[in-house]
Amino acid sequence: MASFEDILDFFNTTEYEGTGDYIKEEPVMLCDKTAVNHFGTRLLPTFYYVIFLFSLLGNGLVLCIIYKYEKLSTVTNVFLLNLVISDLVFTFSLPFWASYYSSEWIFGSGVCKLVSGIYYMGFYSSILFLTLMTFDRYLAVVHAVTAAKSRRLTYAMLSSIAVWAVSILATIKDFVLHDVREDSRYGVLCEELGYSKDVMAVWQLVGYYQQFVLFFLVPLGVVIYCYVRITLRIFHTRMKEKCRAVKLIFVIIVTFFICWTPFNVVILLRALHISANGTSGSITGSGSCGDELDYALYITRNIAILYCCVNPVFYTFVGKKFQSHFRRLLSKHIPCLKTQVLTSQSSRTTSHRSPQTLYEY
Repeated sequence: MASFEDILDFFNTTEYEGTGDYIKEEPVMLCDKTAVNHFGTRLLPTFYYVIFLFSLLGNGLVLCIIYKYEKLSTVTNVFLLNLVISDLVFTFSLPFWASYYSSEWIFGSGVCKLVSGIYYMGFYSSILFLTLMTFDRYLAVVHAVTAAKSRRLTYAMLSSIAVWAVSILATIKDFVLHDVREDSRYGVLCEELGYSKDVMAVWQLVGYYQQFVLFFLVPLGVVIYCYVRITLRIFHTRMKEKCRAVKLIFVIIVTFFICWTPFNVVILLRALHISANGTSGSITGSGSCGDELDYALYITRNIAILYCCVNPVFYTFVGKKFQSHFRRLLSKHIPCLKTQVLTSQSSRTTSHRSPQTLYEY
């Protein structure tokens, strides 16, 4: 009599022949992600809630200052407003993921698709708006004369619409593929499903290479080129604060590189792993589940998330004009700061004329 192991081997390896068709059933071995899931359950909920609150406060402050002290009459302020909106869109998805990682998905199929879509839409649009702002700085500094004619509000509006359009197109697959399913161990899950493992592996590869090329290599190349050209132009000018401007540029490039490179390297490694094994990350390929890459993805993705949520504050707090507006806002609630703010504004006005933008060197 055949043993239980023999029966399992039969179902995992038997080839079936039909009339005119040849079908081979391959064994599908699901990876045991228990350790990885516990790792995420311990860390991610608290991290997401903290980032949500911090991002809401920081981006809300930038919005408040734009509303009170600025007008959307400059290209840079239009881009900055869109960057803040992009990060807030992304931020509002974080409490849902925090709740999900602490237990299970409790919000239903429709919300699963919506939250997954806006998560990636905010993620993608944020990096594209940062790249667009960098390119705009490059035009304003390196090609100041010719750019003065082209850097109009129409240019800002059309560029912003283009960024949102690209971001929406890039997230269509996330709206479509994400759905809920029941799992015997983990409860209700919100994840990509609905197709065979080969089809899902292809979609996963598309997403990984899209992320690596379109949302990392291209932005990184633009950022490095633009800021190198800006730095060279600054060295050939008589700017009184030349060193401060160069230091700021260096900090921006290094921060961008540190926060985005590890995540995208892991994305590339996962794509190569899928290409080599022909399966998605949740299914074993050649006996390897890639747990190390799962841990690395958890860590590096959250570093990138942190950068996405705080970058408007980072980019504006280093600007003199934003610092001045921030002191004015504080002085309304802290009277002892009022005299200092007035003195600072007076010296600033007599020393040089400030361009009408929050984001400046």
